[in-house]
Amino acid sequence: MQDITDKINGLIAAKISEPEFADCFLVELHIAANKKLVEVFMDNDTGISFDSCQKISRYLEHHIDEAGWLGEEYTLEVSSPGATRPLQFARQYPKHLERDLEVTFADDRTVTGTLTEVTPEHITLEYETRHKEGKKTIRTEHRDVIAITDIKSAIVLLQF
Repeated sequence: MQDITDKINGLIAAKISEPEFADCFLVELHIAANKKLVEVFMDNDTGISFDSCQKISRYLEHHIDEAGWLGEEYTLEVSSPGATRPLQFARQYPKHLERDLEVTFADDRTVTGTLTEVTPEHITLEYETRHKEGKKTIRTEHRDVIAITDIKSAIVLLQF
């Protein structure tokens, strides 16, 4: 299985080296144990288009079929990671500026706030906490600078 994973990773690397796909990157590649389902999650710096996913899918399918790596019957899905999947790379954060994130740290502590700044090394979340002091509710504004390496997971919270 690792051999097929390496080969598909190689195909993806070749495709994203083309000028048309230069801002694309692989987020995750998953091949089911029975080799009947291949899931490829791609992204780019501004949000990957359906057209790009379709072109990558056709490219991969052509090469996989030609080499016979997965046999006659398999399903190939190439898509964006989707809104419910955690952000995995620093380059995924900038397009989510001013959106709410739920960030979980290695110690499982969670903070929810608005993403206000992104650098290659850290993100900045702004949020408010409330606590009671007697009958008063005290609101405190926070602005946390969080190292990307300290983040266990970060999920974009969608507003409806």
